[in-house]
Amino acid sequence: MKIELDKDILADAVAWAARSLPLRPSFPILAGLKITAEADVVTLASFDYETSAQVTIKAAVEAPGVALVSGKLLADITRSLPAKPVVITSGESEVELVCGSARFTLQTLPVEDYPILPAMPRASGWIGSEDLSKAVAQVVVAAGRDELLPVFTGVRVEFDGENLSLLATDRYRMALKEMTWQPAIEVRETAALVPGKVLADTAKSMASAERVTISLADVSAGEGLIGFEAEGADGVRQITTRLLDGEFPKLRHLMNIPGDLTVRANTAELIAAVRRVSLVAEKNTSLRMNIGEDSVTLEAAKGDQAAAVESVGALIDYAGDKPLTEAGFNPHYLLDVLSVLDTTYVHIAFTGSGKPCLITALPDLDGEPATDYRHVIMLMRLTG
Repeated sequence: MKIELDKDILADAVAWAARSLPLRPSFPILAGLKITAEADVVTLASFDYETSAQVTIKAAVEAPGVALVSGKLLADITRSLPAKPVVITSGESEVELVCGSARFTLQTLPVEDYPILPAMPRASGWIGSEDLSKAVAQVVVAAGRDELLPVFTGVRVEFDGENLSLLATDRYRMALKEMTWQPAIEVRETAALVPGKVLADTAKSMASAERVTISLADVSAGEGLIGFEAEGADGVRQITTRLLDGEFPKLRHLMNIPGDLTVRANTAELIAAVRRVSLVAEKNTSLRMNIGEDSVTLEAAKGDQAAAVESVGALIDYAGDKPLTEAGFNPHYLLDVLSVLDTTYVHIAFTGSGKPCLITALPDLDGEPATDYRHVIMLMRLTG
């Protein structure tokens, strides 16, 4: 194999494919990055038996071939190369990389032992890349991080005709995003539980393309696989990942909290205040929100060492018989949802102390809150 590529294009492609490499591969061969050269393109691929990633880029191919080298090492090398064309040549047991006066020799891994990447399922439809990136970012913040409870680390993707919904929960908060997409085939009502981390990385890394094609295998037939593909100036990028098993909890009934009390505030002002006050919040303690007539006051303390108080102007609407006067938030959860809102104002609906509250985007202070994105946080018990 002998190929020549632009340094920046190569470095970007290698970095993208290598990001899917396992940190602790179960087999040494899975630490490799597969390089396949044919016609006028080069494909770089990685696979860990769960998630596969491959990117195809244009190249001057003098001699086609296949080679397998350490993906992390190749990423480190290509990132540090000078801004000159890169020539890669493979032999029986090594790959030589030359860029200007820089020359690297890498030992190859046995490519015949590398697993076959799963085939991309039939395209089910597509969605704008920016829409997908924004939606995933809003929902994945509510996904769990505990690998011992894998069902909560996933994002449930629901397909129903032209409607597409994303749901996630870690049991203490829940997020729902509803949107539309363009189905390429007749998609009956179905759902897929996608690993949250993979979905987040995929949506973010494909945001520069115009659209993302979603390919869903037949879940009912036991083919638990979903694929994503995007084509842009940086080549064609494809990712497949196996779906998670398990029964995802039913959440939608919690997303319609009417609210006995609603608070409307400026999003940026509330974010800044929460960040400042939470600096003195002890771990695993709540951020207290005291609700007044025309403002909310945030309070936190670190024992007898430090305390913080800050007020933010707000529109308060009491609808219940017993108005709520204070609420306890996990400050990290509150910051997570406020940070992914894209509106000037935020709408918070409370039902009672220690009960769930609903947070939605508010385009206009006197208008109606948006309903396409809803985020529920379980309030913490206040002490003292």
